[in-house]
Amino acid sequence: MMTKTGNSFLSHEQYAEDLAKALRLELGTTHQAAKTLMRWTNANERTVKNWMAGSSGPRGEHLIALIKNSDVTLAAIMAMADRPFAGTVLELPLLRKRLQAAVEGIDAFLYLGGVQIT
Repeated sequence: MMTKTGNSFLSHEQYAEDLAKALRLELGTTHQAAKTLMRWTNANERTVKNWMAGSSGPRGEHLIALIKNSDVTLAAIMAMADRPFAGTVLELPLLRKRLQAAVEGIDAFLYLGGVQIT
């Protein structure tokens, strides 16, 4: 049997604190923030307060539920995994639609102003 050597890429403490920062950034520190997290994850109040304090981090299905409801949590997870730009790929379809709308707006403005587009 081989023994495990080396450190994991991220400590449990760092994971918990990074997630806590993301949750506080998005939701604040009020009781309403805890209620929102409870609603999103079906976790109990003590568990949610531990997440927000950074004393423990969400695991398994709770983490998935947080990611489902929170883009900030997804971004934090991607950053912890050294994949900060992977989330950008998820935003490309929306970005494309916004760019198309902007081009159409510019074209309409130029058309109304009598400017010819070549």
